[in-house]
Amino acid sequence: MTFDVEIVLREHDHAVTHQLALPGAGQRSPDEWTDEDVEQLLKAILLAIDRTRNPESEQRYVALRGFSWIVEPTSAGVVIAIEIPMGAAVAGPFTAEQALLDRKIHRVLAAASPHKPVVH
Repeated sequence: MTFDVEIVLREHDHAVTHQLALPGAGQRSPDEWTDEDVEQLLKAILLAIDRTRNPESEQRYVALRGFSWIVEPTSAGVVIAIEIPMGAAVAGPFTAEQALLDRKIHRVLAAASPHKPVVH
């Protein structure tokens, strides 16, 4: 499956659009995505933001925490909007039920969070 992600970096006044691919999720509709598919999707979006800001960097590590997100309906389906300190991204649209995709993202992020208290 391929999808568009529009990225706006902090201190920039224009969006950059990238087309991303999710090989594993390609065989399933978004309503049928597994938690692994959703994890891969979120990481791909976060990596796209980082690649836009740091195109020359080769070493990247993605942690699924420390960002704001929302699943928002549109006339063409739903989009996933993510905001991190370096910028924001909107991915989609996906033909998925908003509440279902929202629950899947919640579940994936809960599984990725540390099980011990974290002091920031």
